[in-house]
Amino acid sequence: MGTMIIRGLQAVSVILAAIFSYFMFKDMRKHKDRISKANPALIFGVQGFTMFFDTLGIGAYAPQTALWKIFKLVPDKLIPGTLNVASLIPQCVEALIFISIVKVDPVTLLILVVCCAVGANIGARFVGKFPEKTIQLIFGFGLIVVAGIMVLRQLGIWPSGGVAIGFAGWKLMVSAVLFFLLGICTACGIGAYAPMMAVCYTLGMSPRAAFPILFSSYTLLMPTAGFQFLKDGTYDIKVTIIGQIAGTIGVLLAAYLVKTLPLYILTWLVVGVLIYTSAAMFVSAFKKKPAETAAPETAETAAACD
Repeated sequence: MGTMIIRGLQAVSVILAAIFSYFMFKDMRKHKDRISKANPALIFGVQGFTMFFDTLGIGAYAPQTALWKIFKLVPDKLIPGTLNVASLIPQCVEALIFISIVKVDPVTLLILVVCCAVGANIGARFVGKFPEKTIQLIFGFGLIVVAGIMVLRQLGIWPSGGVAIGFAGWKLMVSAVLFFLLGICTACGIGAYAPMMAVCYTLGMSPRAAFPILFSSYTLLMPTAGFQFLKDGTYDIKVTIIGQIAGTIGVLLAAYLVKTLPLYILTWLVVGVLIYTSAAMFVSAFKKKPAETAAPETAETAAACD
Protein backbone atom coordinates (compact mmCIF):
# COMPACT_ATOMS: atom_id res chain seq x y z
CA MET A 1 0.00 0.00 0.00
CA GLY A 2 2.80 2.40 0.95
CA THR A 3 4.69 1.77 -2.28
CA MET A 4 1.49 2.31 -4.26
CA ILE A 5 0.96 5.72 -2.62
CA ILE A 6 4.54 6.78 -3.31
CA ARG A 7 4.40 5.65 -6.95
CA GLY A 8 0.97 7.25 -7.38
CA LEU A 9 2.20 10.55 -5.95
CA GLN A 10 5.22 10.50 -8.26
CA ALA A 11 2.97 9.80 -11.26
CA VAL A 12 0.54 12.56 -10.31
CA SER A 13 3.45 15.01 -9.88
CA VAL A 14 4.81 14.26 -13.34
CA ILE A 15 1.37 14.35 -15.01
CA LEU A 16 0.41 17.62 -13.31
CA ALA A 17 3.75 19.18 -14.23
CA ALA A 18 3.35 18.07 -17.86
CA ILE A 19 -0.24 19.35 -18.15
CA PHE A 20 0.59 22.65 -16.47
CA SER A 21 3.71 23.12 -18.62
CA TYR A 22 1.62 22.66 -21.77
CA PHE A 23 -0.88 25.36 -20.77
CA MET A 24 1.90 27.57 -19.42
CA PHE A 25 3.86 27.61 -22.69
CA LYS A 26 0.62 28.00 -24.64
CA ASP A 27 -0.19 31.08 -22.57
CA MET A 28 3.33 32.42 -23.07
CA ARG A 29 3.09 32.13 -26.86
CA LYS A 30 -0.25 33.91 -26.78
CA HIS A 31 1.10 36.82 -24.71
CA LYS A 32 4.57 37.48 -26.16
CA ASP A 33 3.86 41.18 -25.73
CA ARG A 34 4.19 40.73 -21.95
CA ILE A 35 7.83 39.57 -22.10
CA SER A 36 9.94 41.97 -20.04
CA LYS A 37 13.37 43.42 -20.87
CA ALA A 38 15.03 41.97 -17.75
CA ASN A 39 18.60 40.66 -18.21
CA PRO A 40 18.39 36.92 -19.16
CA ALA A 41 21.85 36.12 -17.74
CA LEU A 42 20.93 37.70 -14.41
CA ILE A 43 17.64 35.77 -14.31
CA PHE A 44 19.49 32.52 -15.08
CA GLY A 45 21.97 33.16 -12.28
CA VAL A 46 19.32 34.04 -9.71
CA GLN A 47 17.09 31.07 -10.54
CA GLY A 48 19.93 28.55 -10.70
CA PHE A 49 21.45 29.86 -7.47
CA THR A 50 18.21 29.87 -5.48
CA MET A 51 17.07 26.42 -6.63
CA PHE A 52 20.53 25.03 -5.87
CA PHE A 53 20.18 26.08 -2.23
CA ASP A 54 16.50 25.18 -2.21
CA THR A 55 17.58 21.55 -2.74
CA LEU A 56 19.91 21.85 0.26
CA GLY A 57 17.04 23.00 2.49
CA ILE A 58 17.36 26.79 2.61
CA GLY A 59 14.26 27.36 0.50
CA ALA A 60 13.77 29.33 -2.73
CA TYR A 61 10.70 31.57 -2.38
CA ALA A 62 12.15 34.01 0.12
CA PRO A 63 15.61 34.32 -1.55
CA GLN A 64 13.99 34.66 -4.98
CA THR A 65 11.70 37.40 -3.69
CA ALA A 66 14.68 39.20 -2.20
CA LEU A 67 16.87 38.97 -5.29
CA TRP A 68 14.05 39.88 -7.69
CA LYS A 69 13.40 42.95 -5.56
CA ILE A 70 17.08 43.92 -5.30
CA PHE A 71 17.79 43.50 -9.03
CA LYS A 72 14.33 44.76 -10.11
CA LEU A 73 13.65 41.63 -12.17
CA VAL A 74 9.96 41.20 -11.34
CA PRO A 75 7.36 43.89 -10.47
CA ASP A 76 6.05 43.49 -6.91
CA LYS A 77 2.52 42.71 -8.08
CA LEU A 78 3.75 39.81 -10.23
CA ILE A 79 5.95 38.21 -7.56
CA PRO A 80 3.33 35.83 -6.03
CA GLY A 81 2.31 34.43 -9.41
CA THR A 82 5.87 34.15 -10.70
CA LEU A 83 6.98 32.31 -7.57
CA ASN A 84 4.23 29.75 -8.14
CA VAL A 85 5.01 29.03 -11.80
CA ALA A 86 8.71 29.80 -12.41
CA SER A 87 10.15 26.76 -10.60
CA LEU A 88 7.56 24.09 -11.38
CA ILE A 89 9.84 21.69 -13.27
CA PRO A 90 12.80 22.07 -10.84
CA GLN A 91 10.48 21.42 -7.89
CA CYS A 92 9.10 18.33 -9.62
CA VAL A 93 12.66 17.04 -10.13
CA GLU A 94 13.41 17.67 -6.44
CA ALA A 95 10.33 15.74 -5.34
CA LEU A 96 11.07 12.75 -7.57
CA ILE A 97 14.66 12.55 -6.31
CA PHE A 98 13.88 12.81 -2.59
CA ILE A 99 10.79 10.59 -2.62
CA SER A 100 12.97 7.91 -4.18
CA ILE A 101 15.94 8.11 -1.80
CA VAL A 102 14.45 9.17 1.57
CA LYS A 103 12.16 6.98 3.68
CA VAL A 104 8.95 8.70 4.82
CA ASP A 105 5.54 7.46 5.94
CA PRO A 106 3.43 7.45 2.73
CA VAL A 107 0.12 8.23 4.49
CA THR A 108 1.62 11.30 6.20
CA LEU A 109 3.21 12.35 2.93
CA LEU A 110 -0.06 12.06 1.00
CA ILE A 111 -2.24 13.87 3.57
CA LEU A 112 0.13 16.80 4.11
CA VAL A 113 0.81 17.26 0.40
CA VAL A 114 -2.90 17.25 -0.49
CA CYS A 115 -3.77 19.68 2.33
CA CYS A 116 -1.04 22.05 1.17
CA ALA A 117 -2.20 21.88 -2.46
CA VAL A 118 -5.83 22.56 -1.50
CA GLY A 119 -4.76 25.59 0.56
CA ALA A 120 -2.69 26.92 -2.35
CA ASN A 121 -5.62 26.59 -4.74
CA ILE A 122 -7.88 28.56 -2.41
CA GLY A 123 -5.25 31.23 -1.80
CA ALA A 124 -4.51 31.71 -5.51
CA ARG A 125 -8.15 32.58 -6.19
CA PHE A 126 -7.74 35.77 -4.17
CA VAL A 127 -4.11 36.86 -4.24
CA GLY A 128 -4.05 37.77 -7.95
CA LYS A 129 -6.73 40.37 -7.26
CA PHE A 130 -4.88 42.02 -4.36
CA PRO A 131 -3.65 45.59 -4.93
CA GLU A 132 0.12 46.05 -5.08
CA LYS A 133 0.29 47.67 -1.62
CA THR A 134 -1.44 44.68 -0.02
CA ILE A 135 1.02 42.30 -1.68
CA GLN A 136 3.96 44.41 -0.47
CA LEU A 137 2.65 44.37 3.10
CA ILE A 138 2.08 40.59 2.97
CA PHE A 139 5.65 40.09 1.81
CA GLY A 140 6.98 42.52 4.41
CA PHE A 141 5.39 40.60 7.29
CA GLY A 142 5.88 37.17 5.74
CA LEU A 143 9.60 37.57 5.11
CA ILE A 144 10.15 38.75 8.69
CA VAL A 145 8.34 35.65 10.01
CA VAL A 146 10.41 33.33 7.81
CA ALA A 147 13.62 35.10 8.82
CA GLY A 148 12.63 34.82 12.50
CA ILE A 149 12.08 31.06 12.24
CA MET A 150 15.44 30.66 10.47
CA VAL A 151 17.17 32.64 13.25
CA LEU A 152 15.59 30.45 15.94
CA ARG A 153 16.75 27.33 14.12
CA GLN A 154 20.25 28.76 13.72
CA LEU A 155 20.46 29.55 17.44
CA GLY A 156 19.19 26.08 18.38
CA ILE A 157 16.13 27.53 20.14
CA TRP A 158 13.63 25.87 17.80
CA PRO A 159 13.42 22.04 18.01
CA SER A 160 15.79 20.36 15.56
CA GLY A 161 13.55 17.37 14.95
CA GLY A 162 13.25 13.81 16.20
CA VAL A 163 13.42 10.39 14.60
CA ALA A 164 9.85 9.87 13.35
CA ILE A 165 9.25 9.36 9.63
CA GLY A 166 5.53 10.16 9.89
CA PHE A 167 2.68 11.33 12.08
CA ALA A 168 -0.47 9.71 13.49
CA GLY A 169 -3.42 10.78 15.67
CA TRP A 170 -3.49 14.39 16.86
CA LYS A 171 -0.07 15.16 15.39
CA LEU A 172 -1.29 14.23 11.92
CA MET A 173 -4.44 16.34 12.37
CA VAL A 174 -2.52 19.38 13.62
CA SER A 175 0.12 19.13 10.89
CA ALA A 176 -2.59 18.73 8.22
CA VAL A 177 -4.37 21.93 9.32
CA LEU A 178 -1.09 23.84 9.47
CA PHE A 179 0.00 22.62 6.02
CA PHE A 180 -3.37 23.74 4.64
CA LEU A 181 -2.78 27.23 6.04
CA LEU A 182 0.81 27.24 4.77
CA GLY A 183 -0.52 26.34 1.32
CA ILE A 184 -2.58 29.54 1.40
CA CYS A 185 0.52 31.49 2.42
CA THR A 186 2.53 29.94 -0.40
CA ALA A 187 -0.06 31.07 -2.95
CA CYS A 188 0.53 34.58 -1.61
CA GLY A 189 4.23 34.12 -2.42
CA ILE A 190 5.47 33.60 1.13
CA GLY A 191 8.06 30.84 1.22
CA ALA A 192 6.79 28.00 3.41
CA TYR A 193 9.94 25.89 3.73
CA ALA A 194 10.98 27.33 7.06
CA PRO A 195 7.46 27.14 8.59
CA MET A 196 6.95 23.62 7.18
CA MET A 197 10.24 22.50 8.69
CA ALA A 198 9.26 24.15 11.95
CA VAL A 199 5.99 22.17 12.02
CA CYS A 200 7.70 18.86 11.21
CA TYR A 201 10.57 19.35 13.66
CA THR A 202 8.35 20.57 16.49
CA LEU A 203 6.17 17.47 16.19
CA GLY A 204 9.21 15.20 16.27
CA MET A 205 9.83 14.29 12.64
CA SER A 206 13.31 13.44 11.41
CA PRO A 207 14.83 16.38 9.48
CA ARG A 208 15.69 14.04 6.62
CA ALA A 209 12.13 12.66 6.40
CA ALA A 210 10.75 16.20 6.16
CA PHE A 211 12.42 16.88 2.81
CA PRO A 212 10.20 14.64 0.61
CA ILE A 213 7.14 16.23 2.21
CA LEU A 214 8.38 19.76 1.55
CA PHE A 215 9.36 19.15 -2.06
CA SER A 216 6.25 17.10 -2.88
CA SER A 217 4.02 19.78 -1.36
CA TYR A 218 5.47 22.38 -3.70
CA THR A 219 5.19 20.07 -6.71
CA LEU A 220 1.43 19.74 -6.20
CA LEU A 221 0.66 23.24 -4.95
CA MET A 222 2.43 25.00 -7.82
CA PRO A 223 0.16 23.65 -10.60
CA THR A 224 -3.00 23.92 -8.49
CA ALA A 225 -2.26 27.56 -7.67
CA GLY A 226 -0.51 28.25 -10.97
CA PHE A 227 -3.55 27.75 -13.20
CA GLN A 228 -5.21 30.71 -11.49
CA PHE A 229 -2.14 32.90 -12.06
CA LEU A 230 -2.09 31.85 -15.74
CA LYS A 231 -5.75 32.80 -16.04
CA ASP A 232 -5.14 36.19 -14.41
CA GLY A 233 -1.90 36.83 -16.33
CA THR A 234 -0.16 37.77 -13.08
CA TYR A 235 3.28 36.23 -13.64
CA ASP A 236 6.52 37.20 -15.39
CA ILE A 237 6.98 35.23 -18.61
CA LYS A 238 10.74 35.68 -19.10
CA VAL A 239 11.63 34.71 -15.53
CA THR A 240 9.36 31.68 -15.82
CA ILE A 241 10.90 30.42 -19.07
CA ILE A 242 14.50 30.84 -17.95
CA GLY A 243 13.69 29.67 -14.41
CA GLN A 244 12.59 26.20 -15.55
CA ILE A 245 15.98 25.56 -17.19
CA ALA A 246 18.28 27.28 -14.71
CA GLY A 247 16.42 25.91 -11.70
CA THR A 248 16.58 22.32 -12.93
CA ILE A 249 20.34 22.61 -13.44
CA GLY A 250 20.71 24.00 -9.92
CA VAL A 251 18.64 21.15 -8.43
CA LEU A 252 20.65 18.43 -10.19
CA LEU A 253 23.99 19.97 -9.18
CA ALA A 254 22.93 20.20 -5.53
CA ALA A 255 21.36 16.73 -5.38
CA TYR A 256 24.14 14.76 -7.02
CA LEU A 257 27.38 16.74 -6.91
CA VAL A 258 27.46 18.72 -3.66
CA LYS A 259 28.48 16.89 -0.49
CA THR A 260 29.40 19.65 1.97
CA LEU A 261 28.73 23.39 2.05
CA PRO A 262 28.94 25.99 4.82
CA LEU A 263 25.15 26.15 5.11
CA TYR A 264 25.28 27.67 8.59
CA ILE A 265 27.03 30.79 7.26
CA LEU A 266 24.92 30.90 4.10
CA THR A 267 21.72 30.73 6.13
CA TRP A 268 22.76 33.79 8.13
CA LEU A 269 23.40 35.62 4.86
CA VAL A 270 19.93 34.66 3.66
CA VAL A 271 18.42 35.96 6.93
CA GLY A 272 20.15 39.30 6.36
CA VAL A 273 18.85 39.53 2.79
CA LEU A 274 15.30 38.67 3.91
CA ILE A 275 15.30 41.38 6.58
CA TYR A 276 16.58 43.91 4.04
CA THR A 277 13.93 42.89 1.50
CA SER A 278 11.17 43.00 4.12
CA ALA A 279 12.16 46.57 4.95
CA ALA A 280 12.20 47.45 1.23
CA MET A 281 8.70 46.03 0.83
CA PHE A 282 7.38 48.14 3.72
CA VAL A 283 9.07 51.25 2.28
CA SER A 284 7.52 50.58 -1.14
CA ALA A 285 4.09 49.98 0.40
CA PHE A 286 4.04 53.28 2.31
CA LYS A 287 5.87 55.42 -0.23
CA LYS A 288 3.66 58.21 -1.50
CA LYS A 289 2.88 57.81 -5.18
CA PRO A 290 3.57 60.85 -7.36
CA ALA A 291 0.40 62.76 -8.10
CA GLU A 292 -0.96 62.14 -11.53
CA THR A 293 -0.34 65.03 -13.89
CA ALA A 294 -3.54 66.75 -14.85
CA ALA A 295 -4.49 66.25 -18.49
CA PRO A 296 -4.11 69.43 -20.59
CA GLU A 297 -7.35 71.17 -21.41
CA THR A 298 -8.37 70.55 -25.00
CA ALA A 299 -10.44 72.81 -27.21
CA GLU A 300 -13.37 70.38 -26.89
CA THR A 301 -13.14 70.43 -23.10
CA ALA A 302 -13.03 74.22 -23.04
CA ALA A 303 -16.01 74.38 -25.30
CA ALA A 304 -17.92 71.95 -23.11
CA CYS A 305 -17.19 74.13 -20.08
CA ASP A 306 -18.56 77.13 -21.89
